[in-house]
Amino acid sequence: MDNEQVGLYTLDEALESLGFGKFQAFVLAYAGLGWFAEAMEIMILSFIGQAVKSEWGLSSSQESLLSTIVFAGMVIGAYGWGTISDTYGRRTGFLTISIVTSGAGFLSTFSPNYLSLVILRGFVGFGLGGTSVFLSWFLEFVPASSRGMWMIVFSTFWTFGSIFEATLVWIVMAKLNWRWVLALSSVPSFVLLFLYGVAPESPRYLCMKGRTGDALRILEKIASVNRTKVPAGVLISSRSTDKAEESTPSEDRIPLLPSLSKSSMQSKLGLSSFFMLFSSKLIKTTALLWVLLFGDSFSYYGIILLTSKLSSGESGCFPTFQSSGYLLGDSLYVNAFITSIAELPGLFLSALLVDRVGRKQTMSIMFGLAFIFLLPLLTRQSAVLTTCLLFGARMNAMATFTVASIYAPELYPTSVRTTGAGVASAVGRIGGMVCPLVSVALVNACHQTEAIAIYLAVIVVSLVCIQLFPYDTKGRELSDTAS
Repeated sequence: MDNEQVGLYTLDEALESLGFGKFQAFVLAYAGLGWFAEAMEIMILSFIGQAVKSEWGLSSSQESLLSTIVFAGMVIGAYGWGTISDTYGRRTGFLTISIVTSGAGFLSTFSPNYLSLVILRGFVGFGLGGTSVFLSWFLEFVPASSRGMWMIVFSTFWTFGSIFEATLVWIVMAKLNWRWVLALSSVPSFVLLFLYGVAPESPRYLCMKGRTGDALRILEKIASVNRTKVPAGVLISSRSTDKAEESTPSEDRIPLLPSLSKSSMQSKLGLSSFFMLFSSKLIKTTALLWVLLFGDSFSYYGIILLTSKLSSGESGCFPTFQSSGYLLGDSLYVNAFITSIAELPGLFLSALLVDRVGRKQTMSIMFGLAFIFLLPLLTRQSAVLTTCLLFGARMNAMATFTVASIYAPELYPTSVRTTGAGVASAVGRIGGMVCPLVSVALVNACHQTEAIAIYLAVIVVSLVCIQLFPYDTKGRELSDTAS
């Protein structure tokens, strides 16, 4: 191609040449720890609500608010952290996210009353709203040819975080109390803060800002750690590749989106990155992602909460699950642990599919299977069968949620990637805010059939939405700012 004749190479060509090595493994570990921390804080919602309700004599609506306030904070935080990282860099986002999440999470341990706990958990949610920054950051270090598989590997940190939290609660709640669970669950966020100084900036973000020299230094460091070589020639940023990109790209290097025009980039000076999401080239992508991630979040978190409600039998509606107080709590933790492990085969299956059949087909298959597993729960089933069905539903819902989370940042150009993915994630969190009202309120009121029917309807809408996306992102390069 022309780039080779004049000795120029793009960031994507450099990443392909450098491969996935020890440097990316460190990036994976740091970014993955961010998701590990979020998974722990989210899994708390399945256990803390009931413990606090018993200790402080809360109503069902007050118990639901402890979950809803976290998701409300995440909705607000997702936009704020995405804008910060797109404007000031991914590392700045890491620092502020870690400070807020670790600080509020630890302080909530000492909450003297219900109101203070709600406020502090809201701040925890605000910090958690920025975890999409970790995903976008890792995405920007991975070669396009293997991006799908490595993003699935990245998502296993969420699953292991869920499993670890279920294990932690199982051990700690029996001997101590919910305050110790909150304190220990904030530790990963403190580790992120401690390691912040060694986290590199995204070279793609630097190129987008025109700082190709800084980006090259990071590429050279990657080459040194991976024991490979940076391609010969000159690294070009998206601002200087107009002519090179006029030629038709090869099929396996098609940009993910038509690049934004120069006039759009100039208008960006007067508009925030948020409003760029509603430009003529991005509005369809934005709208479809919002609906999809709402459905994903509603279904996934709803299944988590259903596990705790249908396992505890505290509503008195399901005699099958009634037992002594000790066995009741123990059964809850065991079932939460089992259904958390369910995510591992789901991730394995999606890893096999995502780079073979593409993002859209993988989501359609996995969400369809989640529908099938939830369908029998329209009527009351035995304890063992209910756990098995929730196992299968969570396995497939997590796989769909993971692929959708990969799909979202791939669809946006670098200039608005964390903002676009963050806002889409925020809209998805609204699904997380609403689902406690379904899982907790309806099941407590003995309306299991109605609750499950709502989840099934949301899955159907999400499946239709997936089919409306005009293209897949399998094997395609990330787009930057303008051509």
